[in-house]
Amino acid sequence: MRQISIPPTSEDRSLARFAARHTTPAIQKCARAATWAADEHVLSAISVAIWILSRNRDRKQRIVADHLLATVAVSTALPHILKQAVDQERPDRCMVGNNRRGVETSGKPRDAFPSGHATHVGAVASALSWFYPKQAPLFWTLSGGLAMTRVAVLAHWASDVLVGMAMGAGLERALRKVAQSRIQSSSYEVCSMMKR
Repeated sequence: MRQISIPPTSEDRSLARFAARHTTPAIQKCARAATWAADEHVLSAISVAIWILSRNRDRKQRIVADHLLATVAVSTALPHILKQAVDQERPDRCMVGNNRRGVETSGKPRDAFPSGHATHVGAVASALSWFYPKQAPLFWTLSGGLAMTRVAVLAHWASDVLVGMAMGAGLERALRKVAQSRIQSSSYEVCSMMKR
């Protein structure tokens, strides 16, 4: 049973009105195609493939692949859990009139908060930024663009996307501590063996 109701902010409504007013079927098709890159099934399949390929790599690479897989798994589960408690109407149900201009209905009508896609990409961008710090601005720019497609297709309010990305990044940071301690203990074992 949902116990928390979160209304959209006035800024959320303004952005959704803008998106509804200025969209076209072509924009909707492009945004829907792009949003698949942040889908939990796609990211899960990629992280499982990376995990499988890492099994014959060195210990650090295996730990990094373990971390990526755990990050994707937890960031996939968390939005589903939160959606059970939070009641928020999706903008495609209340901000689009009779002329939908290609806007399709997304998921369950009261599952706007948080954006699962944004949670996933926030977690993955944070993990990739840890693995490849020099490319962090690129990862965050691409992830932010992917997450904002959810606003363009009126599946989520902008605040759902921002909170989702922040949750994903925070989740990855919490899980990162486990991976870092595993890497450190692995380095300690190697040093101990070399001293023998």
